[in-house]
Amino acid sequence: MIERAHLRFWLIGAAAAIVFLVLLGGVIMPFVAGMAVAYLLDPLVDQLARRRVPRTIGALVVLFAFTVMAIGLLLLLVPLLQSQIVEFGRRLPGYIERGRQAIGPLWDYFVHNLSDEDLKRLPELAGSHAGQVLQLVLGFVVGLVSGGIAVANVLSLLLITPLVAFYLLRDWPKLVATVDAWLPRDHAGTIREQLRLIDQSLAGFVRGQSLVCLVLGIFYAIGLVMTGLDFGLIIGLFSGVISFIPFIGALFGGVLAIGLALAQFGFGAKLAAVVLVYIVGQVLEGNVLTPKLVGDRIGLHPVWVIFALLAGGALFGFVGVLLAVPAAAVIGVVTRFALLRYLESPVYRGRNGADASGNRDGS
Repeated sequence: MIERAHLRFWLIGAAAAIVFLVLLGGVIMPFVAGMAVAYLLDPLVDQLARRRVPRTIGALVVLFAFTVMAIGLLLLLVPLLQSQIVEFGRRLPGYIERGRQAIGPLWDYFVHNLSDEDLKRLPELAGSHAGQVLQLVLGFVVGLVSGGIAVANVLSLLLITPLVAFYLLRDWPKLVATVDAWLPRDHAGTIREQLRLIDQSLAGFVRGQSLVCLVLGIFYAIGLVMTGLDFGLIIGLFSGVISFIPFIGALFGGVLAIGLALAQFGFGAKLAAVVLVYIVGQVLEGNVLTPKLVGDRIGLHPVWVIFALLAGGALFGFVGVLLAVPAAAVIGVVTRFALLRYLESPVYRGRNGADASGNRDGS
């Protein structure tokens, strides 16, 4: 009966949290962003505290340095992005024409193998499918924006997020102690262990994957610039940033770079060089960066991360994207704990207590 009461309590809490996110998802975005910033910066404040720097001063110093770096990065990137977008728009007609010439033989071969009826239906089919794809993309983008940034506007995000991050950084040990005091005494040890595993998994993924993205962004940017690709710097950095989503960064960035290279260079050595940059980048990520910086013990499979990000964005907008990886870490740890309990229970082992290999206990 007590176990059922505990289960009912946690299920009610999870349901209340989901309802809270649905109703106030946009409003709480600055608070979620503040918690994310505080979680990332807390180890630095802890280091200052160990050197006898008061947490209030340490939180101010670390948060100020982080804010200055973020603003400096924005001031550096925004004008660069603006000029690159304007330049891309100016060159776009030329790219389209060179791309048409490059794929002209393939298009002629495709058209010559179609019947007259298929040729007549081709524009209609292309228009309908393009409209459906565009509608899906626009719907996702509108939902993402309206679920986050539109409600909690940029001004509130910039004002509230630093305040939330500062107070959390200042009071982090008190908050941890308070939550620890709320834990049910009979299960406090088990819950602490699972929270430690969640923190280990989440910190290992976020901090490790951030370093992977930084290294990949620099590698892709340098490699694409060396090939002579227009806008190679921007495309390379963008490929590195979105590599936070496993496989998607290389896929999306590679398609963008290769398409632009095809329009700029046509088929040839330059196009092969761009393809080689992304192949080497993937080999570097899979065999060096991810094993060294992220490791294989964090318990977050790439497919699970991709699903979590897409599901979080679709359900709760931008707030869902921010909460996706923490939620994935929590669900992963809880699932492994539940599976371990199941494998140790009579439900799995049976009345005679057979182990996982089919042998009976004591045999």
